[in-house]
Amino acid sequence: MAYKINKDSCTNCGACESECPVEAIKEKDGARVIDPDTCIDCGSCESVCPADAISAS
Repeated sequence: MAYKINKDSCTNCGACESECPVEAIKEKDGARVIDPDTCIDCGSCESVCPADAISAS
């Protein structure tokens, strides 16, 4: 199950992108998005998000 970013809560700070070990997170339309096909469900992004915008799908 891939992680998901709530676009309404995302502040686009980039903390999650730099933490992702498989580069599954990219910027799109002013927020970060997680590619579910690349995500390995490690949870690293969720633990560093200051806006609590990331959760398991």
